[in-house]
Amino acid sequence: MRPKACIFDLDGVIVDTAKYHYLAWKRLAKELGFEFTEKDNERLKGVSRMASLEILLSVGGIQIDDASVKEQLADKKNTWYVEYISQMTKDEILPGVEDFLKMLKENGIKIAIGSASKNTMTILNRIGIKDIFDAIIDGTKITKAKPDPEVFLKAAQELNVRPEECCVFEDAVAGIEAAKAAGMKVIGVGDPSILKGADKVIQSFVGQGIELIEF
Repeated sequence: MRPKACIFDLDGVIVDTAKYHYLAWKRLAKELGFEFTEKDNERLKGVSRMASLEILLSVGGIQIDDASVKEQLADKKNTWYVEYISQMTKDEILPGVEDFLKMLKENGIKIAIGSASKNTMTILNRIGIKDIFDAIIDGTKITKAKPDPEVFLKAAQELNVRPEECCVFEDAVAGIEAAKAAGMKVIGVGDPSILKGADKVIQSFVGQGIELIEF
């Protein structure tokens, strides 16, 4: 069976923005007077902004009880992150992605973005591929984070296809769980030992053909 539509997560699938999140958190830690390493940063993967801040503060041994101060720190981190991604270029599209998207379009497969990031449009505009997508569902259009299937179900609805006619590309466990909860096929992008719940796992899009999405 070949799906009628493919839905792509953004961060870690189309582009890798993790380094910009790290730079912004590292900058915040430095301002607070401590070092935040890449090893520390591993603990923040797939974690919400406020939960990430709590981890960062614990690394620095800092106790903040005032919720409004925490909110200000999280906002400061996000402002810096947006500064970094606003400098992104087309060169930052991950290898093989553009060719794969074009190949899907040529085969009559609809494509969409399904991302929880509220900065999705900024990134897509910077890397110049916004117009290739038939639908874009981002953090401004959903109320529930993955592993809730809302983002993927909304993408299917906007593409006018049934959930079972969709295939999702994801790099995170929570995203794979969300796709499965939506009743969709899912292809993991990354480490097979971590993305065990996916129907298939690829390391990258380089050299991938239409047979990848045939089940």
